[in-house]
Amino acid sequence: MKIIMVRHGEPDYEHDSLTEKGFREADLLANFLKKYEYDEIYCSPLGRAVRTSEPTLKMLGKKATTLDFLEEFPGKIINPLTGARHIAWDFLPSYWTKNPDLYDPKKWYDVPIMQTGDVKEVYFRVIKEFDEFLADHGYIREGNYYKAVKPNKDTILFFCHFGIQSVLLAHLIGVSPLVLWQGLVALPTGITTIQTEERQEGIAYFRCRGFGELPHLYEAGETPSEAAAFCEVFSDKDARH
Repeated sequence: MKIIMVRHGEPDYEHDSLTEKGFREADLLANFLKKYEYDEIYCSPLGRAVRTSEPTLKMLGKKATTLDFLEEFPGKIINPLTGARHIAWDFLPSYWTKNPDLYDPKKWYDVPIMQTGDVKEVYFRVIKEFDEFLADHGYIREGNYYKAVKPNKDTILFFCHFGIQSVLLAHLIGVSPLVLWQGLVALPTGITTIQTEERQEGIAYFRCRGFGELPHLYEAGETPSEAAAFCEVFSDKDARH
């Protein structure tokens, strides 16, 4: 089975939609995705993902099914400086790299900063729903791999978000999502491809064949958006710090 996860276009977070550039990216994405066949298509309930999916669905003549667990990872921490609820992955490297438990797939959610909010509860709900989805498609979680009870070559397309992509991929390959949140970046309309490998009959493992790829933008000469990325060097005063 192949799962293709697409991040939404450049976001207009204020209106949960896309910027003008984001809509242009979504059109270019559709021109690329229409070349392939998909057995099933699913979408996050959030507007920016829905807007991104619309050109592709129109070209394919298909509809997407909404999956709640595909929304941007909703678990929050409490910022100790402001008392405000905060996303669970925006930490400075000087902070998060000092705590080895944040690298551990079975300890990261029990670190005190994560316990200030609902991160652990939300995380286990998300991966439970994801595993139920995979079980319905023939792959049942068994420890750190999946039993291929109904192995198949279906191609499933997800329209979602960078944060949740990292959570789902981290669960599949057995690492802390902090490692992917901090170590990878999927720019807007980036395409991530994950495929099962069944080297032993009945035992499947998911491997990532590409993360956040942007062939549709490069082919069209469209400069990728830097949304989710940070400055290359600190002296880049106009870049995001």
